[in-house]
Amino acid sequence: MNEISKREDSLFEHVSKLIDEARKHLKTTIDTTMVYTYYGVGKYIVEDEQQGETRAAYGKTVLKRLSVRLTEKYGKGWSYSNLRQIRQFYMVYSDLTDSVCQIHDRNDRQCLSNSQATKLHQLEKGNTVAPKFTLSWSHYLILMRIANQNERNFYEIECYKQNWSVRQLQRQYTSSLYERLALSRNKDEVMRLAQEGQTIEKASDVIKSPLTLEFLGLKPEAVYSESKLECAIISKIQDFLLEMGKGFLFEARQKRFTFDEQNFYVDLVLYNRLLQCYCLIDLKIDKLTHQDLGQMQMYVNYFDRFVKQDFEKPTIGILLCKEKNDALVELTLPKDANIYASAYQLYLPDKALLQAKVKEWIAEFEENEELMKHESNE
Repeated sequence: MNEISKREDSLFEHVSKLIDEARKHLKTTIDTTMVYTYYGVGKYIVEDEQQGETRAAYGKTVLKRLSVRLTEKYGKGWSYSNLRQIRQFYMVYSDLTDSVCQIHDRNDRQCLSNSQATKLHQLEKGNTVAPKFTLSWSHYLILMRIANQNERNFYEIECYKQNWSVRQLQRQYTSSLYERLALSRNKDEVMRLAQEGQTIEKASDVIKSPLTLEFLGLKPEAVYSESKLECAIISKIQDFLLEMGKGFLFEARQKRFTFDEQNFYVDLVLYNRLLQCYCLIDLKIDKLTHQDLGQMQMYVNYFDRFVKQDFEKPTIGILLCKEKNDALVELTLPKDANIYASAYQLYLPDKALLQAKVKEWIAEFEENEELMKHESNE
């Protein structure tokens, strides 16, 4: 290739990159502009409903007529059902949700709390400020159906930070990521999830149990080997890394190392760039034993002593098993061991059950805090 051709190729690559970045930015701008537009449309619809005398019937009739007129002028995208979603979107993100305040359905305000009444007063005066929107309308169609505001905040933050697609957001919500992370944290860290998303600062932050591996396509009742489980994970490695969480990179499978003239094999070796440490995963389809824990301790020790660089953090070991046994882990390993047992399941969890567990866990935590405070006062 001559010098002119190289220069032309270089010029083409630079121009192409600039155009691709511009198109991506344009798409993002269009998506967020649409979301802000829908928020504004929803605001006008709700404000108009405050003025209707027979509220429920009035709102339905007006929306249908508005849909016809907008469709005639602008084409698709302004159906009656879409306008209802747009209205619901505004209600959710201005904190005037239908479940709490259906002022278009009944001619009273007894259902409003003081803060919601203030919101309504601001709305009627026209001085509400729109929240900051960073995702596409398709993302918000999923988010606005999440009733728990803390949970909704968490998914919105993570979706933006991790650049989740709509499919990935739906999958993470369906797999109850928020609840699974919440159940492995204390109360203060649960509150932090809603404010900052998932933070990775220490080894335990990367653990969630159970890991949901429904995307592997293995049937829970089917007989399979650890080798088959490993092959299924490798074939879906992108989905597996997404399920593992933030900052994980894949390095190797069946990583061999030799010690005392014996060969040992680590099922999966990952690296977490946020913690700057290796993460070793051993797959177990049978009951967890103290021998499994001892073997993982040896793997971790080897990596810490012979593989880890001075600037890197201590290696994490995870035993991924059908059923974890926390008592066995605590009894077998020293308290400062960087080794965890995490259960996996091949089906999506019961979201309602996990939500109930989170509420129960927080209530129990608060009750214990109150009891300790009372005892200290005495």
